[in-house]
Amino acid sequence: MFTGLVEAVGRVVKREPHEGGLRFRVACEVSDGLEPGASVSVSGVCQTVTAADGASFAFESIRTTLARTTLGSLEPGDRVNLERALRVGDRLGGHLVQGHVDGVGELLALREAGETRFLRIRMTPDVAAVTVPRGSLTVDGISLTVSDLLGPVAEVAIIPYTWSHTTLPDLEPGGRVNLEADLVGKYVHGLVQPYLERLSTGDRRGGGPAVSANAEPSGTES
Repeated sequence: MFTGLVEAVGRVVKREPHEGGLRFRVACEVSDGLEPGASVSVSGVCQTVTAADGASFAFESIRTTLARTTLGSLEPGDRVNLERALRVGDRLGGHLVQGHVDGVGELLALREAGETRFLRIRMTPDVAAVTVPRGSLTVDGISLTVSDLLGPVAEVAIIPYTWSHTTLPDLEPGGRVNLEADLVGKYVHGLVQPYLERLSTGDRRGGGPAVSANAEPSGTES
């Protein structure tokens, strides 16, 4: 579990094929808590540390993760947002983030208003369905508040601190970003969806919502 508050920006120093997937090594300033077996959010994707030497760490991404996130496009020199897993008792300054990517969005536009920057991001249908104005949205591992909602497009405001302490300056219109929808919104949507489906078909019979176990989490191996 994470908060969406980026602790450090790392840099990819190595990428190599590994058992049908990819193995990465990332140089970073954060070393405490990044021992083998630990979970780390890499630009919003929960991954497992496989090796660490104090100045860098390695992780391995399977094909499913590479297909559902932006990790497959990472090359040496690229920067990534990093956050260590939340510990019991830590302050929850952002919002509850699992590191399970729900979809890959697209940056449509970036505009400046004084020191604040506004990003417009096209969301995937699954993410858009549970996103609300003033709700939370995780973009490349960053906990952000939706300032405006224009159908499947979310606008988020970026303060100078967030801009200078994350990889957001690396983005350009057309760029792809990992999106994780609000955890509470996803659970609420899952609970009410069976009722909405029955109403849409004219079936008003009672009964509790069906529990579905076929939702496969994306981008996590921890």
